[in-house]
Amino acid sequence: MTQAQAVLPTETEDLVLRADDEGVATLTLNRPAARNALSTGLMAELDGALQALAEDRTVKVVILAASGPAFCAGHDLKEIRSQPREEVYAALFEQCSILMKRIVRLPQPIIAQVHATATAAGCQLVASCDLAVAAETARFATPGVNIGLFCSTPMVALSRNVARKHAMEMLLTGDMIDAEDARRIGLINRIAPSDRLADETMALARQIASKSPLSVGIGKEAFYRQAEMDLDHAYAYASAVMTRNMLADDAAEGIDAFLTKRTPVWRGT
Repeated sequence: MTQAQAVLPTETEDLVLRADDEGVATLTLNRPAARNALSTGLMAELDGALQALAEDRTVKVVILAASGPAFCAGHDLKEIRSQPREEVYAALFEQCSILMKRIVRLPQPIIAQVHATATAAGCQLVASCDLAVAAETARFATPGVNIGLFCSTPMVALSRNVARKHAMEMLLTGDMIDAEDARRIGLINRIAPSDRLADETMALARQIASKSPLSVGIGKEAFYRQAEMDLDHAYAYASAVMTRNMLADDAAEGIDAFLTKRTPVWRGT
């Protein structure tokens, strides 16, 4: 438990719901009345759910969804202002940073299913996921600058997803962008009609879940690690990763299946 969790009010209802369906786990943020604002309680439950998923070999892909009128409205400002102390704020943002890194470092790919508005740390949540599918009516913003609180932690994920000038425009203006603009700048991957969002997100999840879970996990980790390296180190690291991957049972099975024109049977080893 972080310091912020120890001093701020706790919540007792289930703030994150989990449903499993043939290798795909859906986590649903469940604070609809608060527009799924990231209270310390919600962040703790989501972090715990992700830790459990990291150890669950039956789950190949994770979908992050939300209930109610918004996907996520960012941090819970009422909770934040209830204890205006430096140590509380520091613990809160540390907790949020740990959660976002947990998403990036989760062995399984995680897809944000964005049905409505995602702002501030909610936009950060979308940017932290590996992929994102949004409804046509979804909106995105980092509007902290409008209330005197620059979205510095959301900036970390946002600036690693979109070009610098696009990120700076969102951060400096606080303007809301629609789903089409979010796709254009690279914040999301796909747009779906609202009544087809869950189906299209699940179809993408099932497509990924059909691949070798070992190679997908190796690839996800390598993707983020090499992105922070210079070119020489990135190629040296990626070559070592690919060599390790080539020695795996799934690689041998996949290549043999391709050569003999049959469907591979993944063992995850």
